[in-house]
Amino acid sequence: MSTISTHVLDTARGVPAAGVPITLEREAEGGDGWSRVAFGVTNEDGRVRDFLPAGAQLSPGRWRMTFETDAYFEALGVSGFYPVVRVEFVIRASSEHYHVPLLLSPYGYSTYRGS
Repeated sequence: MSTISTHVLDTARGVPAAGVPITLEREAEGGDGWSRVAFGVTNEDGRVRDFLPAGAQLSPGRWRMTFETDAYFEALGVSGFYPVVRVEFVIRASSEHYHVPLLLSPYGYSTYRGS
């Protein structure tokens, strides 16, 4: 079954980043803008286990997740440098699981394709 998930870890605090709002979008055919597919907020373990609405199918193309990092850091009373983190990725096989983790600190971030 195909899914898209994420896990956000606060590397500065050494804990999962709970409460991060995230929007999942897909690029329109021909690169003419983006369409919102789903919205989620990380749970207390820093995860959104599956963004896709029930019955939705993945389709090949360009996708992106927008992590509202400013909202997360403001809730902690911390000033961050990056107000949002946008991660674009390509789905080639609609039958696979796509996991997009984010390692986050107030002044940096990194991401990779997880499993």
